[in-house]
Amino acid sequence: MSNLAAQTAENLSRIRLNKPLIHNITNFVVMNYTANVLLATGASPVMAHAINEVEEMVGFAGSLVLNIGTLTDSWVDSMVKAGQKAAELNIPVILDPVGAGATQLRTDAAKRILHETNVQVLRGNSSEILALAGSDSHSRGVDAGNSVEEAAGAAKYLSKELGTTLAITGPVDLITDGTRVVEVANGHELMPYVTGMGCSATAVIGAFSAVEKDMVVAAAGALAFFGLAGELAAGKAGGPGTFMIELLDALYNMSPEELQAGARFLER
Repeated sequence: MSNLAAQTAENLSRIRLNKPLIHNITNFVVMNYTANVLLATGASPVMAHAINEVEEMVGFAGSLVLNIGTLTDSWVDSMVKAGQKAAELNIPVILDPVGAGATQLRTDAAKRILHETNVQVLRGNSSEILALAGSDSHSRGVDAGNSVEEAAGAAKYLSKELGTTLAITGPVDLITDGTRVVEVANGHELMPYVTGMGCSATAVIGAFSAVEKDMVVAAAGALAFFGLAGELAAGKAGGPGTFMIELLDALYNMSPEELQAGARFLER
C-alpha cells in the first residue's frame, strides 16, 4: 500500500472502464438512491432478492452487497444462498449489518450471514461493529452511539477472528484486516442528514471490490471517494435536499486525478 491514493485513482478508472455489475440485496429505504450512486460511480447495479434467482444473478456480478436494513427471514435466506454461491465463484461479498445490536433479529441475522457465507468486507458504524464483536454498544436504531475510537480495538479483534476486512465509518473512517489499519478523513457533516449514506458507502465498496483484490485497499479507496464527493457536493448544496442530488453529480464528475489529490489517508 505504498501509494494508496494512486491505487484508488486507478481503481476508479477500472470501474468506469469495466462497469462491473454489483448485485445488491438491500433494503427498501435505499434501493433507488444506492442504485443511482452506483451508476454515478460508473458501476452497473442490480437489485434482486428473490430466493429462486439470486444464485443465477450473482453469477453475473463483480461483487455481492448484502444489507439487512429492512430484513425478513426470507430475505436473510436469500442473502445466505447468494453469499454461498458467491463464495463458490470467488466473488467478493460485502455486508452492511444495519442496526445490529438494536434488536435480536438484526444481530442474529448479521451473525448468521457472517458465519454461513464468506464476507470479505464488513462495513458498519461503531455500535454495529461492537455489537457483532460481543462488546457493549449503545445503538440507537441504525445510528451509532459509540465513537470509532471505542470500536477500533474490537474491530481488529473481530477482523482477525472472522478473517474479514472491517470498515467502521464515522467522522474519520477506520479500515482494518486485523493487522493493517487505514484511516480515511474524507467526508462532510451534511452526510448524516440524508438517509442511506452508509448504505451507499457500502455499495461503493462493492464497486471498488469488484476491481481490487486487496479488500483494505478497496474499502479505504471507496470511502475516500465517497467522502470526497460529499465534500464537493456540500460546497454547492443549500441543505440536505440539494446535497443528496449534488452528491450524485460529484460522484459522476470526479476525475481519478481529483480523487488522488483529494483522498486523505493515514496508514498505521
